[in-house]
Amino acid sequence: MSATSTAAHRSGLGDLARGHGPGAILLVAVLGTASAYGALQLLDDGSRGAALVALVLLFWLSAWRLTALLSALEPAGRPARLALSVLIPVLFGGTLLLLWEFLVRGLQVPVILLPPPSAIAAKFAGSLPTLWADFVQTYLKAVLAGYAIGCGAGFLVAILVDRSPFWKRGVMPVGNLVSALPVVGIAPVMVMWFGFDWPSKAAVVVVMTFFPMLVNTVAGLNAAGRMERDLMRTYAASHGQTLMKLRLPAALPFIFNALKINSTLALIGAIVAEFFGTPIVGMGFRISVEIGRMNTDMVWAEITVAALAGSISYGLLSLVERVATFWHPSYRKG
Repeated sequence: MSATSTAAHRSGLGDLARGHGPGAILLVAVLGTASAYGALQLLDDGSRGAALVALVLLFWLSAWRLTALLSALEPAGRPARLALSVLIPVLFGGTLLLLWEFLVRGLQVPVILLPPPSAIAAKFAGSLPTLWADFVQTYLKAVLAGYAIGCGAGFLVAILVDRSPFWKRGVMPVGNLVSALPVVGIAPVMVMWFGFDWPSKAAVVVVMTFFPMLVNTVAGLNAAGRMERDLMRTYAASHGQTLMKLRLPAALPFIFNALKINSTLALIGAIVAEFFGTPIVGMGFRISVEIGRMNTDMVWAEITVAALAGSISYGLLSLVERVATFWHPSYRKG
């Protein structure tokens, strides 16, 4: 064995002994996988004893250690960093789901109180047509329409309000007041005004998304520094030129912040609004009906659809924000 390979071998053994390095990561991953498999086998066999508790604890410790080891890595390549940024949240989420499964089944929690993830997944797979119809009614119709109208109107009104100090001082306090209105208060009113179908839910979404976009955009338009604005006046730039070349780019982080906040508010508003009247389809309708029937696995399947839709929307907006605001200091490496 050459001196180089001997040194590498000793370095690998040293990393393994100290608890870091590729060998340690592989060892912890295998240990965690084996303990999870063993715990599931004991649960399937009906065992409830010290061995199950020991395996669950071993799995939790292994998963925690693996997440810590991966978080400490600093890969040089961009693809490796991207893969690691996806792997760590997936690993953490999978750990939580398995712990949920172990605790619910190990403690024999009644399904009516909290179903295990396996039961939720089975209901999800067996109810795809119903879940898709609810998703189309709530998200593709009410949420997207209300989100587009509310955010678009809030942005345009912010541009107009920014021209007038009077409107800025008058509208902003009202905006803060209206944005604090509870959705359970405005949803019944919107249902009375616009009917039981999706337009009433879209109206609720408009109210919930309009003022966050208005407030954030106005704040963003004022984010440009005095030095930059004086420079634009020195160049004899018009209001429109200053707006397009300086103030709107400076406001982009604020605008995207409002878009991301509204992506979750819109979904929450539409689902809650469906509790107060809707056709026999929709996420909120399904949740209210199935919880009355004590079908909690179906309720959690609908919650899963809502969580996936909200997470994907937030993630897509974050990607667009990163492309549009690549110049922002938060995206620059030191």
